[in-house]
Amino acid sequence: MIPEDLRERVRAWIDEDPDPATRAELEALLDAGAADELADRFAGVLEFGTAGLRGALGAGPRRMNRVVVLRAAAGLAAHLREQGAGEGDSVVIGYDARHLSDTFARDTAEVVAGAGMRALLLPRPLPTPVLAHAIRDLGCVAGVMVTASHNPPQDNGYKVYLGDGSQIVPPADEQIAARIEAVGPLAEVPRGPDERIEVLGDDVLDRYLADVVALVGDDGPRDLVTVYTPLHGVGGDTVATVLRQAGFPASHVVAEQAEPDPDFPTVAFPNPEEPGAMDLALARAAEVGADLVVANDPDADRCAVAVPGPHGWQLLRGDEVGALLASHLLDRGAQGTYAASIVSSSLLGKLAAARGQAYAETLTGFKWIGRVPDLAFGYEEALGYCVDPTHVRDKDGVSALLLVCDLAARLKAEGRTLLDRLDDLAQEHGLHATDQLSVRMDDLAAIPAAVDRLRSAPPATLGGLDVEQVDDLAQGAGPGLLPTNGLRLRLAEGGRVVVRPSGTEPKLKCYLEVVVPVDAGGVDAARIAAVGRLDAIRADLAAAAGI
Repeated sequence: MIPEDLRERVRAWIDEDPDPATRAELEALLDAGAADELADRFAGVLEFGTAGLRGALGAGPRRMNRVVVLRAAAGLAAHLREQGAGEGDSVVIGYDARHLSDTFARDTAEVVAGAGMRALLLPRPLPTPVLAHAIRDLGCVAGVMVTASHNPPQDNGYKVYLGDGSQIVPPADEQIAARIEAVGPLAEVPRGPDERIEVLGDDVLDRYLADVVALVGDDGPRDLVTVYTPLHGVGGDTVATVLRQAGFPASHVVAEQAEPDPDFPTVAFPNPEEPGAMDLALARAAEVGADLVVANDPDADRCAVAVPGPHGWQLLRGDEVGALLASHLLDRGAQGTYAASIVSSSLLGKLAAARGQAYAETLTGFKWIGRVPDLAFGYEEALGYCVDPTHVRDKDGVSALLLVCDLAARLKAEGRTLLDRLDDLAQEHGLHATDQLSVRMDDLAAIPAAVDRLRSAPPATLGGLDVEQVDDLAQGAGPGLLPTNGLRLRLAEGGRVVVRPSGTEPKLKCYLEVVVPVDAGGVDAARIAAVGRLDAIRADLAAAAGI
Protein backbone atom coordinates (compact mmCIF):
# COMPACT_ATOMS: atom_id res chain seq x y z
CA MET A 1 0.00 0.00 0.00
CA ILE A 2 1.37 3.39 -1.02
CA PRO A 3 0.80 6.03 1.69
CA GLU A 4 -1.50 8.80 0.51
CA ASP A 5 0.98 11.61 1.18
CA LEU A 6 3.61 9.79 -0.93
CA ARG A 7 1.05 9.21 -3.70
CA GLU A 8 0.25 12.93 -3.70
CA ARG A 9 3.93 13.88 -3.99
CA VAL A 10 4.38 11.45 -6.87
CA ARG A 11 1.34 12.87 -8.63
CA ALA A 12 2.61 16.43 -8.14
CA TRP A 13 5.95 15.39 -9.66
CA ILE A 14 4.26 13.78 -12.65
CA ASP A 15 2.19 16.90 -13.24
CA GLU A 16 5.26 19.11 -13.75
CA ASP A 17 7.62 16.57 -15.35
CA PRO A 18 8.22 17.55 -19.02
CA ASP A 19 9.62 14.10 -19.90
CA PRO A 20 7.04 11.50 -21.02
CA ALA A 21 9.47 8.65 -20.26
CA THR A 22 9.91 9.51 -16.59
CA ARG A 23 6.21 10.34 -16.22
CA ALA A 24 5.42 6.87 -17.52
CA GLU A 25 8.02 5.37 -15.19
CA LEU A 26 6.28 6.83 -12.14
CA GLU A 27 2.83 5.88 -13.41
CA ALA A 28 4.03 2.28 -13.75
CA LEU A 29 5.41 2.30 -10.20
CA LEU A 30 2.10 3.68 -8.92
CA ASP A 31 0.14 1.02 -10.80
CA ALA A 32 2.42 -1.69 -9.42
CA GLY A 33 2.03 -0.44 -5.86
CA ALA A 34 5.83 -0.16 -5.57
CA ALA A 35 5.77 1.66 -2.24
CA ASP A 36 9.37 0.92 -1.26
CA GLU A 37 10.79 2.01 -4.61
CA LEU A 38 8.76 5.22 -4.63
CA ALA A 39 9.67 5.94 -1.00
CA ASP A 40 13.35 5.64 -1.92
CA ARG A 41 13.02 7.95 -4.91
CA PHE A 42 11.14 10.58 -2.90
CA ALA A 43 13.11 10.34 0.38
CA GLY A 44 14.79 13.72 0.06
CA VAL A 45 16.55 15.13 -2.99
CA LEU A 46 19.69 14.46 -4.99
CA GLU A 47 22.06 16.77 -3.15
CA PHE A 48 23.95 19.51 -4.96
CA GLY A 49 27.50 19.79 -3.62
CA THR A 50 31.05 20.52 -4.70
CA ALA A 51 30.77 17.73 -7.26
CA GLY A 52 27.53 19.27 -8.54
CA LEU A 53 24.97 16.51 -9.07
CA ARG A 54 25.60 12.88 -9.83
CA GLY A 55 23.28 9.89 -9.60
CA ALA A 56 21.28 7.21 -11.35
CA LEU A 57 18.94 8.21 -14.15
CA GLY A 58 15.27 7.88 -13.34
CA ALA A 59 12.17 9.67 -12.14
CA GLY A 60 11.90 11.37 -8.77
CA PRO A 61 13.87 13.91 -6.73
CA ARG A 62 16.64 11.43 -5.80
CA ARG A 63 17.43 10.56 -9.42
CA MET A 64 18.94 12.40 -12.38
CA ASN A 65 16.15 13.60 -14.68
CA ARG A 66 14.89 16.68 -16.47
CA VAL A 67 13.02 18.06 -13.46
CA VAL A 68 16.14 17.86 -11.26
CA VAL A 69 18.30 19.39 -14.01
CA LEU A 70 15.84 22.20 -14.74
CA ARG A 71 15.73 23.09 -11.05
CA ALA A 72 19.53 22.94 -10.82
CA ALA A 73 19.85 25.21 -13.84
CA ALA A 74 17.32 27.67 -12.41
CA GLY A 75 19.15 27.71 -9.07
CA LEU A 76 22.51 28.24 -10.77
CA ALA A 77 21.11 31.04 -12.92
CA ALA A 78 19.58 32.74 -9.87
CA HIS A 79 22.92 32.48 -8.06
CA LEU A 80 24.79 34.01 -10.99
CA ARG A 81 22.33 36.91 -11.23
CA GLU A 82 22.64 37.40 -7.49
CA GLN A 83 26.41 37.64 -7.97
CA GLY A 84 25.97 40.39 -10.55
CA ALA A 85 25.73 38.53 -13.87
CA GLY A 86 23.60 40.32 -16.43
CA GLU A 87 22.44 40.33 -20.03
CA GLY A 88 25.93 40.70 -21.43
CA ASP A 89 27.22 37.64 -19.58
CA SER A 90 27.31 34.10 -20.88
CA VAL A 91 27.34 30.54 -19.57
CA VAL A 92 28.91 27.80 -21.69
CA ILE A 93 27.43 24.31 -21.54
CA GLY A 94 29.06 21.06 -22.59
CA TYR A 95 27.93 17.46 -22.52
CA ASP A 96 29.22 13.94 -23.05
CA ALA A 97 27.55 11.05 -24.89
CA ARG A 98 25.71 9.49 -21.94
CA HIS A 99 21.98 8.89 -21.95
CA LEU A 100 20.11 12.23 -21.88
CA SER A 101 23.26 14.37 -21.67
CA ASP A 102 22.26 16.37 -24.75
CA THR A 103 18.75 16.87 -23.38
CA PHE A 104 20.03 18.05 -20.00
CA ALA A 105 22.42 20.45 -21.75
CA ARG A 106 19.63 21.92 -23.91
CA ASP A 107 17.34 22.31 -20.89
CA THR A 108 20.13 24.15 -19.06
CA ALA A 109 20.68 26.46 -22.01
CA GLU A 110 16.99 27.35 -22.16
CA VAL A 111 16.88 28.17 -18.44
CA VAL A 112 20.04 30.28 -18.62
CA ALA A 113 18.58 32.19 -21.57
CA GLY A 114 15.30 32.58 -19.74
CA ALA A 115 17.18 34.16 -16.83
CA GLY A 116 18.46 36.87 -19.15
CA MET A 117 21.98 35.62 -19.86
CA ARG A 118 23.51 34.19 -23.04
CA ALA A 119 23.71 30.39 -23.26
CA LEU A 120 26.52 28.93 -25.34
CA LEU A 121 26.26 25.23 -26.22
CA LEU A 122 29.30 23.25 -27.33
CA PRO A 123 28.66 21.91 -30.84
CA ARG A 124 28.44 18.20 -29.95
CA PRO A 125 29.51 15.73 -27.24
CA LEU A 126 33.08 16.70 -26.35
CA PRO A 127 35.62 16.08 -23.58
CA THR A 128 35.16 17.83 -20.25
CA PRO A 129 38.48 19.73 -20.62
CA VAL A 130 37.14 21.39 -23.78
CA LEU A 131 34.36 22.84 -21.64
CA ALA A 132 36.79 23.93 -18.92
CA HIS A 133 38.96 25.59 -21.60
CA ALA A 134 35.97 27.31 -23.21
CA ILE A 135 34.99 29.09 -19.98
CA ARG A 136 38.24 31.05 -19.91
CA ASP A 137 38.59 31.27 -23.69
CA LEU A 138 35.13 32.83 -24.09
CA GLY A 139 35.17 34.90 -20.90
CA CYS A 140 32.08 33.23 -19.46
CA VAL A 141 30.77 33.77 -15.93
CA ALA A 142 30.21 30.02 -15.49
CA GLY A 143 30.23 26.67 -17.23
CA VAL A 144 28.21 23.49 -16.93
CA MET A 145 29.36 20.04 -18.00
CA VAL A 146 26.75 17.30 -18.20
CA THR A 147 28.71 14.14 -17.44
CA ALA A 148 29.07 11.34 -14.93
CA SER A 149 32.70 10.85 -15.95
CA HIS A 150 33.61 7.19 -15.31
CA ASN A 151 30.46 6.17 -13.41
CA PRO A 152 28.35 3.19 -14.56
CA PRO A 153 26.07 3.62 -17.61
CA GLN A 154 22.90 4.14 -15.57
CA ASP A 155 24.32 7.36 -14.07
CA ASN A 156 24.60 10.94 -15.21
CA GLY A 157 25.81 14.12 -13.58
CA TYR A 158 25.97 17.89 -13.66
CA LYS A 159 29.29 19.61 -12.97
CA VAL A 160 29.47 23.37 -12.42
CA TYR A 161 32.43 25.70 -12.98
CA LEU A 162 32.71 29.38 -12.18
CA GLY A 163 34.22 32.08 -14.37
CA ASP A 164 37.83 31.33 -13.42
CA GLY A 165 37.46 27.92 -15.05
CA SER A 166 37.68 26.02 -11.75
CA GLN A 167 35.03 23.74 -10.29
CA ILE A 168 32.87 25.19 -7.55
CA VAL A 169 33.99 25.02 -3.91
CA PRO A 170 32.33 26.16 -0.68
CA PRO A 171 30.55 28.44 -0.11
CA ALA A 172 29.40 28.64 -3.74
CA ASP A 173 28.01 25.09 -3.64
CA GLU A 174 25.88 25.85 -0.58
CA GLN A 175 24.71 29.13 -2.09
CA ILE A 176 23.69 27.43 -5.34
CA ALA A 177 22.00 24.60 -3.41
CA ALA A 178 19.98 27.19 -1.47
CA ARG A 179 18.87 28.86 -4.70
CA ILE A 180 17.87 25.46 -6.13
CA GLU A 181 15.77 24.76 -3.06
CA ALA A 182 14.04 28.11 -3.50
CA VAL A 183 12.95 27.39 -7.09
CA GLY A 184 9.15 27.37 -7.32
CA PRO A 185 6.95 25.45 -9.74
CA LEU A 186 8.73 24.60 -13.00
CA ALA A 187 5.94 26.22 -14.97
CA GLU A 188 7.10 29.54 -13.53
CA VAL A 189 10.76 29.07 -14.58
CA PRO A 190 11.32 31.15 -17.75
CA ARG A 191 12.72 29.29 -20.79
CA GLY A 192 14.45 30.80 -23.83
CA PRO A 193 14.28 32.92 -25.92
CA ASP A 194 16.07 31.17 -28.76
CA GLU A 195 18.02 34.28 -29.76
CA ARG A 196 19.89 34.09 -26.45
CA ILE A 197 21.00 30.48 -27.15
CA GLU A 198 23.95 29.90 -29.45
CA VAL A 199 25.32 26.58 -30.62
CA LEU A 200 29.04 27.22 -30.94
CA GLY A 201 31.08 26.29 -33.98
CA ASP A 202 34.21 24.18 -34.18
CA ASP A 203 36.40 27.23 -33.65
CA VAL A 204 35.99 26.83 -29.88
CA LEU A 205 37.37 23.28 -30.20
CA ASP A 206 40.10 24.39 -32.60
CA ARG A 207 41.46 26.87 -30.06
CA TYR A 208 41.56 24.16 -27.41
CA LEU A 209 43.41 21.83 -29.78
CA ALA A 210 45.92 24.54 -30.66
CA ASP A 211 46.68 25.20 -26.98
CA VAL A 212 47.16 21.49 -26.30
CA VAL A 213 49.48 20.96 -29.28
CA ALA A 214 51.49 24.06 -28.32
CA LEU A 215 52.53 22.22 -25.15
CA VAL A 216 54.90 20.02 -27.19
CA GLY A 217 55.12 21.75 -30.57
CA ASP A 218 55.58 19.68 -33.71
CA ASP A 219 59.28 18.95 -33.44
CA GLY A 220 61.29 16.44 -31.42
CA PRO A 221 61.27 12.65 -31.71
CA ARG A 222 57.94 11.27 -32.85
CA ASP A 223 58.74 7.60 -33.47
CA LEU A 224 56.22 5.98 -31.13
CA VAL A 225 53.81 3.09 -31.63
CA THR A 226 50.72 3.66 -29.46
CA VAL A 227 47.44 1.91 -28.77
CA TYR A 228 44.58 4.14 -27.66
CA THR A 229 41.11 3.58 -26.28
CA PRO A 230 38.49 6.20 -25.39
CA LEU A 231 36.51 3.49 -23.50
CA HIS A 232 33.33 4.20 -25.48
CA GLY A 233 33.64 7.88 -24.55
CA VAL A 234 34.05 11.20 -26.33
CA GLY A 235 37.85 11.50 -26.45
CA GLY A 236 38.54 9.62 -29.69
CA ASP A 237 38.39 12.34 -32.34
CA THR A 238 40.03 14.94 -30.11
CA VAL A 239 42.97 12.69 -29.22
CA ALA A 240 43.46 11.62 -32.84
CA THR A 241 43.57 15.25 -33.95
CA VAL A 242 45.99 16.30 -31.22
CA LEU A 243 48.41 13.46 -31.98
CA ARG A 244 48.26 14.17 -35.72
CA GLN A 245 48.82 17.91 -35.31
CA ALA A 246 51.75 17.26 -32.97
CA GLY A 247 53.38 15.01 -35.56
CA PHE A 248 52.81 11.60 -34.01
CA PRO A 249 51.81 8.53 -36.03
CA ALA A 250 48.16 7.57 -35.76
CA SER A 251 47.37 5.34 -32.79
CA HIS A 252 46.04 1.83 -33.11
CA VAL A 253 42.59 2.48 -31.71
CA VAL A 254 40.67 -0.31 -29.98
CA ALA A 255 37.90 -0.75 -32.53
CA GLU A 256 35.36 -2.22 -30.11
CA GLN A 257 35.62 0.88 -27.89
CA ALA A 258 36.24 3.57 -30.50
CA GLU A 259 32.77 5.10 -30.83
CA PRO A 260 30.80 6.80 -28.06
CA ASP A 261 28.31 4.37 -26.55
CA PRO A 262 26.37 5.28 -23.39
CA ASP A 263 25.91 1.60 -22.52
CA PHE A 264 29.69 0.90 -22.39
CA PRO A 265 29.13 -2.67 -23.62
CA THR A 266 32.69 -4.02 -23.33
CA VAL A 267 33.44 -3.02 -19.73
CA ALA A 268 31.82 -3.63 -16.34
CA PHE A 269 32.74 -0.07 -15.29
CA PRO A 270 33.99 2.53 -17.81
CA ASN A 271 36.93 3.46 -15.61
CA PRO A 272 40.46 2.60 -16.76
CA GLU A 273 41.37 1.90 -13.12
CA GLU A 274 38.85 -0.93 -12.84
CA PRO A 275 40.00 -4.52 -13.42
CA GLY A 276 39.40 -5.61 -17.00
CA ALA A 277 38.67 -2.17 -18.44
CA MET A 278 41.99 -2.06 -20.29
CA ASP A 279 42.12 -5.71 -21.39
CA LEU A 280 41.19 -5.05 -25.03
CA ALA A 281 43.79 -2.27 -25.29
CA LEU A 282 46.53 -4.41 -23.77
CA ALA A 283 45.69 -7.29 -26.11
CA ARG A 284 45.87 -4.94 -29.08
CA ALA A 285 49.21 -3.62 -27.87
CA ALA A 286 50.64 -7.13 -27.79
CA GLU A 287 49.41 -7.70 -31.36
CA VAL A 288 51.02 -4.58 -32.83
CA GLY A 289 54.18 -4.45 -30.69
CA ALA A 290 53.27 -1.09 -29.21
CA ASP A 291 55.60 1.08 -27.18
CA LEU A 292 52.78 2.55 -25.13
CA VAL A 293 49.09 2.17 -24.33
CA VAL A 294 47.11 5.31 -23.49
CA ALA A 295 43.46 5.58 -22.53
CA ASN A 296 40.88 8.13 -21.46
CA ASP A 297 37.82 7.70 -19.33
CA PRO A 298 34.48 8.44 -21.04
CA ASP A 299 34.63 12.24 -20.67
CA ALA A 300 38.39 12.31 -21.34
CA ASP A 301 39.42 14.25 -18.27
CA ARG A 302 41.56 11.34 -17.02
CA CYS A 303 44.43 9.52 -18.67
CA ALA A 304 45.66 5.97 -18.09
CA VAL A 305 49.04 4.67 -19.25
CA ALA A 306 50.40 1.14 -19.69
CA VAL A 307 53.89 0.05 -20.69
CA PRO A 308 55.62 -3.21 -21.59
CA GLY A 309 57.41 -4.58 -18.55
CA PRO A 310 59.50 -7.61 -17.68
CA HIS A 311 56.37 -9.74 -17.12
CA GLY A 312 54.12 -8.37 -19.85
CA TRP A 313 52.09 -5.20 -20.10
CA GLN A 314 51.61 -3.27 -16.88
CA LEU A 315 49.41 -0.34 -15.97
CA LEU A 316 51.21 2.57 -14.38
CA ARG A 317 49.71 3.94 -11.23
CA GLY A 318 48.42 7.48 -11.23
CA ASP A 319 51.23 8.44 -8.87
CA GLU A 320 53.79 7.07 -11.33
CA VAL A 321 52.31 8.99 -14.25
CA GLY A 322 52.12 12.10 -12.04
CA ALA A 323 55.82 11.80 -11.21
CA LEU A 324 56.72 11.29 -14.88
CA LEU A 325 54.73 14.31 -16.01
CA ALA A 326 56.09 16.50 -13.22
CA SER A 327 59.69 15.53 -13.93
CA HIS A 328 59.15 16.17 -17.65
CA LEU A 329 57.72 19.62 -16.96
CA LEU A 330 60.52 20.39 -14.51
CA ASP A 331 63.10 19.32 -17.09
CA ARG A 332 61.45 21.77 -19.51
CA GLY A 333 61.72 24.56 -16.93
CA ALA A 334 58.08 24.96 -15.98
CA GLN A 335 58.03 27.45 -13.09
CA GLY A 336 55.43 27.70 -10.35
CA THR A 337 53.75 25.59 -7.73
CA TYR A 338 53.51 21.83 -8.10
CA ALA A 339 50.43 20.52 -6.32
CA ALA A 340 48.92 17.18 -5.40
CA SER A 341 46.05 15.99 -3.26
CA ILE A 342 46.68 14.60 0.21
CA VAL A 343 46.04 11.06 -1.05
CA SER A 344 48.72 11.29 -3.74
CA SER A 345 52.38 10.34 -3.43
CA SER A 346 54.76 12.49 -1.41
CA LEU A 347 57.32 12.15 -4.23
CA LEU A 348 56.01 15.25 -6.01
CA GLY A 349 57.09 17.47 -3.12
CA LYS A 350 60.62 16.09 -3.36
CA LEU A 351 60.77 16.55 -7.12
CA ALA A 352 59.65 20.17 -6.82
CA ALA A 353 62.04 20.95 -3.97
CA ALA A 354 64.98 19.52 -5.90
CA ARG A 355 64.33 22.08 -8.65
CA GLY A 356 63.60 24.98 -6.33
CA GLN A 357 59.87 25.03 -7.05
CA ALA A 358 57.05 25.42 -4.55
CA TYR A 359 54.87 22.49 -3.52
CA ALA A 360 51.28 22.53 -2.25
CA GLU A 361 49.06 19.83 -0.82
CA THR A 362 45.29 20.05 -1.26
CA LEU A 363 42.18 18.16 -0.34
CA THR A 364 41.08 15.47 -2.76
CA GLY A 365 39.55 16.77 -5.97
CA PHE A 366 40.52 19.12 -8.76
CA LYS A 367 38.14 21.71 -7.40
CA TRP A 368 40.97 22.35 -4.92
CA ILE A 369 44.02 21.65 -7.09
CA GLY A 370 42.80 24.01 -9.82
CA ARG A 371 42.67 26.89 -7.35
CA VAL A 372 46.29 26.67 -6.16
CA PRO A 373 47.95 30.05 -6.80
CA ASP A 374 50.68 30.12 -9.45
CA LEU A 375 49.96 26.51 -10.38
CA ALA A 376 52.46 24.93 -12.77
CA PHE A 377 51.26 21.33 -12.50
CA GLY A 378 48.72 19.48 -10.42
CA TYR A 379 47.66 15.89 -10.15
CA GLU A 380 45.79 13.34 -8.09
CA GLU A 381 46.42 9.62 -8.02
CA ALA A 382 43.04 8.82 -9.62
CA LEU A 383 44.56 9.43 -13.09
CA GLY A 384 43.85 13.18 -13.11
CA TYR A 385 46.54 15.61 -14.33
CA CYS A 386 46.60 19.33 -15.00
CA VAL A 387 49.60 20.09 -17.23
CA ASP A 388 48.44 23.43 -18.68
CA PRO A 389 46.72 25.43 -15.93
CA THR A 390 46.98 28.64 -17.95
CA HIS A 391 44.27 27.32 -20.25
CA VAL A 392 42.54 24.49 -18.33
CA ARG A 393 42.32 24.72 -14.55
CA ASP A 394 41.03 21.19 -14.24
CA LYS A 395 42.23 17.71 -14.99
CA ASP A 396 42.73 17.14 -18.70
CA GLY A 397 43.22 13.65 -20.06
CA VAL A 398 43.97 14.87 -23.59
CA SER A 399 46.88 17.21 -22.83
CA ALA A 400 48.27 14.75 -20.27
CA LEU A 401 48.14 11.99 -22.89
CA LEU A 402 50.02 14.12 -25.39
CA LEU A 403 52.72 15.02 -22.87
CA VAL A 404 53.16 11.34 -21.92
CA CYS A 405 53.61 10.48 -25.60
CA ASP A 406 56.15 13.30 -25.97
CA LEU A 407 58.17 12.01 -23.03
CA ALA A 408 57.96 8.38 -24.19
CA ALA A 409 59.13 9.30 -27.70
CA ARG A 410 62.08 11.30 -26.36
CA LEU A 411 63.10 8.42 -24.10
CA LYS A 412 62.72 5.92 -26.96
CA ALA A 413 65.07 8.02 -29.08
CA GLU A 414 67.64 7.54 -26.29
CA GLY A 415 67.01 3.80 -26.13
CA ARG A 416 65.13 4.17 -22.85
CA THR A 417 61.57 3.80 -21.54
CA LEU A 418 59.18 5.32 -19.05
CA LEU A 419 60.12 2.53 -16.63
CA ASP A 420 63.77 3.57 -16.92
CA ARG A 421 62.80 7.12 -16.04
CA LEU A 422 60.87 5.90 -13.00
CA ASP A 423 63.98 3.99 -11.92
CA ASP A 424 65.96 7.23 -12.21
CA LEU A 425 63.52 8.98 -9.88
CA ALA A 426 63.66 6.09 -7.39
CA GLN A 427 67.44 6.20 -7.27
CA GLU A 428 67.40 9.96 -6.73
CA HIS A 429 64.63 10.21 -4.14
CA GLY A 430 63.92 6.68 -2.88
CA LEU A 431 61.29 4.32 -4.22
CA HIS A 432 57.86 5.78 -3.47
CA ALA A 433 55.42 2.91 -3.88
CA THR A 434 51.67 3.44 -3.57
CA ASP A 435 48.65 1.20 -3.56
CA GLN A 436 45.00 1.35 -2.66
CA LEU A 437 42.49 -0.61 -0.66
CA SER A 438 39.13 0.25 -2.17
CA VAL A 439 35.93 -1.40 -0.95
CA ARG A 440 32.56 -0.90 -2.63
CA MET A 441 29.73 -0.99 -0.07
CA ASP A 442 26.03 -1.30 -0.78
CA ASP A 443 25.25 -0.12 2.76
CA LEU A 444 26.28 3.53 2.59
CA ALA A 445 26.24 3.85 6.40
CA ALA A 446 29.02 1.26 6.60
CA ILE A 447 31.47 3.63 4.91
CA PRO A 448 31.65 6.38 7.58
CA ALA A 449 31.31 3.64 10.25
CA ALA A 450 34.60 2.11 9.09
CA VAL A 451 36.28 5.54 9.30
CA ASP A 452 34.86 6.00 12.80
CA ARG A 453 36.23 2.63 13.92
CA LEU A 454 39.73 3.69 12.93
CA ARG A 455 39.21 7.13 14.46
CA SER A 456 38.21 5.71 17.84
CA ALA A 457 40.79 2.91 17.89
CA PRO A 458 43.69 3.63 15.52
CA PRO A 459 46.21 0.81 15.15
CA ALA A 460 49.64 1.15 16.77
CA THR A 461 51.37 -0.47 13.81
CA LEU A 462 50.56 -1.24 10.20
CA GLY A 463 52.59 -3.72 8.23
CA GLY A 464 55.28 -3.69 10.88
CA LEU A 465 55.69 0.10 10.70
CA ASP A 466 54.86 2.21 13.73
CA VAL A 467 51.92 4.59 13.38
CA GLU A 468 53.73 7.75 14.48
CA GLN A 469 50.88 10.21 14.07
CA VAL A 470 47.13 10.16 13.40
CA ASP A 471 45.63 13.24 11.75
CA ASP A 472 41.85 13.53 11.95
CA LEU A 473 41.03 15.28 8.69
CA ALA A 474 37.64 16.23 10.13
CA GLN A 475 39.60 18.65 12.33
CA GLY A 476 41.44 20.07 9.29
CA ALA A 477 44.27 18.58 7.26
CA GLY A 478 46.65 21.51 7.46
CA PRO A 479 46.94 25.22 6.65
CA GLY A 480 44.22 26.30 4.25
CA LEU A 481 42.62 22.85 4.05
CA LEU A 482 38.98 22.63 5.08
CA PRO A 483 37.80 19.83 7.36
CA THR A 484 36.78 16.64 5.58
CA ASN A 485 35.80 13.20 6.81
CA GLY A 486 38.88 11.01 6.83
CA LEU A 487 42.08 10.06 8.61
CA ARG A 488 45.76 10.29 7.74
CA LEU A 489 48.08 7.88 9.52
CA ARG A 490 51.75 8.79 9.30
CA LEU A 491 53.97 5.73 9.47
CA ALA A 492 57.63 5.23 10.23
CA GLU A 493 60.19 5.54 7.40
CA GLY A 494 58.03 7.94 5.38
CA GLY A 495 55.01 5.67 5.04
CA ARG A 496 51.48 7.00 4.99
CA VAL A 497 47.86 5.83 4.92
CA VAL A 498 44.83 8.04 4.15
CA VAL A 499 41.32 6.68 4.67
CA ARG A 500 38.27 8.50 3.31
CA PRO A 501 34.83 7.91 1.80
CA SER A 502 34.77 8.37 -1.96
CA GLY A 503 33.14 11.59 -3.08
CA THR A 504 31.62 10.10 -6.24
CA GLU A 505 31.06 6.37 -5.64
CA PRO A 506 29.78 4.14 -2.79
CA LYS A 507 33.29 3.19 -1.75
CA LEU A 508 35.65 3.40 1.18
CA LYS A 509 39.07 4.34 -0.18
CA CYS A 510 42.36 3.77 1.61
CA TYR A 511 45.53 5.17 0.05
CA LEU A 512 48.82 3.55 1.01
CA GLU A 513 52.39 4.71 0.51
CA VAL A 514 55.79 3.40 1.57
CA VAL A 515 59.23 4.85 0.85
CA VAL A 516 62.07 2.36 0.38
CA PRO A 517 65.67 3.55 -0.07
CA VAL A 518 67.47 2.20 -3.13
CA ASP A 519 70.70 0.64 -1.91
CA ALA A 520 73.18 -1.80 -3.36
CA GLY A 521 70.38 -4.21 -4.23
CA GLY A 522 69.06 -1.71 -6.77
CA VAL A 523 65.58 -0.58 -7.71
CA ASP A 524 64.24 -4.09 -8.36
CA ALA A 525 65.05 -5.17 -4.81
CA ALA A 526 63.43 -2.01 -3.47
CA ARG A 527 60.28 -2.72 -5.48
CA ILE A 528 60.05 -6.26 -4.10
CA ALA A 529 60.45 -4.93 -0.55
CA ALA A 530 57.81 -2.26 -1.19
CA VAL A 531 55.25 -4.80 -2.45
CA GLY A 532 55.69 -6.84 0.71
CA ARG A 533 55.27 -3.81 2.94
CA LEU A 534 52.17 -2.59 1.09
CA ASP A 535 50.56 -6.03 1.26
CA ALA A 536 51.18 -6.20 5.00
CA ILE A 537 49.79 -2.68 5.55
CA ARG A 538 46.69 -3.48 3.50
CA ALA A 539 45.95 -6.63 5.52
CA ASP A 540 46.43 -4.90 8.87
CA LEU A 541 44.35 -1.91 7.81
CA ALA A 542 41.46 -4.05 6.61
CA ALA A 543 41.43 -5.85 9.94
CA ALA A 544 41.56 -2.62 11.95
CA ALA A 545 38.74 -1.02 9.91
CA GLY A 546 36.60 -4.15 9.96
CA ILE A 547 36.26 -4.31 6.17
